Amino acid sequence: MVNFPPKQIADFISEVLVLGVYAEQGVVLVQPEQPVKKGDKLG
Repeated sequence: MVNFPPKQIADFISEVLVLGVYAEQGVVLVQPEQPVKKGDKLG
């Protein structure tokens, strides 16, 4: 998991969280295969 510090973008603060798996070919990002609602839990 890579968690970037908050960053000022225009007039708001952006917080970014990127989930990935360390694999033989490098980091593979975790992403949904289907649309999901904001706030749905990753489990």
